Amino acid sequence: MEDPAALLQASKIEKSFPGVHALKKVDFTLRKGEVHSLMGENGAGKSTLIKCLTGVYGIDGGDIYFQGQSIRPTSPQHAARLGISSVYQEVNLCPNLSVAENIFVGREPMKGPFVRWKAMEKSAGEILSRFDIHIDVRRSLDSYSIAIQQMIAIARAINVSAQVLILDEPTSSLDKTEVGKLFEIVRRLKSEGMGIIFITHFLDQVYEISDRITVLRNGELVGEYKAKGLSKIALVTKMVGKDYDELTSVSRVESGGDNEVVISLEEVSARHSIENVSLELRRSEVVGFAGLLGSGRTEAANVMFGLEHNSSGTVRLKGTAVRLASPAEAIRRRIALCPEDRKRDGIIGELSIRENIILALQARYGLFKYIKKKQQNEMAGKYIELLGIATPDSEKKAGELSGGNQQKLILARWLATEPEVMLLDEPTRGIDVGAKAEIMKLTLDLCRQGMAIAFISSELDEVVRMSNKVIIMRDRAKTGEIAEKDLNQDAILRAIAGGDAS
Repeated sequence: MEDPAALLQASKIEKSFPGVHALKKVDFTLRKGEVHSLMGENGAGKSTLIKCLTGVYGIDGGDIYFQGQSIRPTSPQHAARLGISSVYQEVNLCPNLSVAENIFVGREPMKGPFVRWKAMEKSAGEILSRFDIHIDVRRSLDSYSIAIQQMIAIARAINVSAQVLILDEPTSSLDKTEVGKLFEIVRRLKSEGMGIIFITHFLDQVYEISDRITVLRNGELVGEYKAKGLSKIALVTKMVGKDYDELTSVSRVESGGDNEVVISLEEVSARHSIENVSLELRRSEVVGFAGLLGSGRTEAANVMFGLEHNSSGTVRLKGTAVRLASPAEAIRRRIALCPEDRKRDGIIGELSIRENIILALQARYGLFKYIKKKQQNEMAGKYIELLGIATPDSEKKAGELSGGNQQKLILARWLATEPEVMLLDEPTRGIDVGAKAEIMKLTLDLCRQGMAIAFISSELDEVVRMSNKVIIMRDRAKTGEIAEKDLNQDAILRAIAGGDAS
């Protein structure tokens, strides 16, 4: 152990899964009395590292040290007994049990075969009062708000004699007041010498609470930094993985004009999703969405597709206020969404290419207006040829296609519905360069044909190249909009980081 203040150290950690090298000789050090944020985009290796530290995964190589001793946690329970506890975004407690039972589950005070209920309830109240939480611990957990449940989960984690606390996206379901309360507790625990690993996508929260920041990218360590010495713009650049100077000059397609607004959001909020977002998608324009994972990009698209419902504000189609109650309603109104996770939310792998292509159109027609097999074959043949889907025929299973061809298949499905609005969420993720170029070219062709397009991508060079303007999302809110004449990666990075130009 090189650092005498270290509580937990990971040295040269290796972890692989079939076809994926998830962690490549990653180092990480958590010290006593510090909050250490673990940062990186989707797929960077954050969750894998945490699961290695807490025994969910066994490591393939490297060493883990806790208080100077080599350890190999075999399960989260084993890690908790060692003194490493975790609290996740989704509260992992039993909603039907009482608050006291949740805090002491598996460790109930006993007198012979009987639980000492009054003693347990008294202890639970004392534990929560430490955090200035004064509630009836006899009531069921689900009778309290998510914020209170999150605090109870932390109280349980602390009560198992934890010296290391891992908070994985703990604030995603909390409002600003609740986040402030959580941070008060975190600072108190830090002052008592606890080491806290904090994972979040909210940049402002990282800088509000963190002493140090470790950045991972593509399963590798980018570096460890003192929070005070790392600007937001530098952090974003390290997470995105581009050299800052390299980002300042990018060519792009210039198009668009004063075209008809097809869909707009006016101060739209959706609970735990987006807050007071206003934007417009016009015909023959590509509107890019930029921001870190969890910033609200996907959530804004989900609202426009009826997957999430606005709690306030107005959604308009061609100037008329509408209520998009479901994706079926959005499809009927000629709105299409290519989802971020094509395998989970897009293709149905066991169905044929033909069956996948006609799915959305059949959903619009309804169960009682079946699309004839001949029409299905003609439609499948048309889009296979149009998009260049590499397949011997339309009866091949969709799950057997490459990633790029699966992405083309999802586009084919939506093109068959003749949409006026196309919402593309990470359409080029996980596909090769050639397929990316084809998808981007097709998108621009659709734009020229009059379609209104939202383009969400973590690849900033793609956003710049594709977009007529870019919406900046941060902490679930729209924080800026960059016009085409001012559009470059430098401007996007600065806007994502909150205007920090240092």
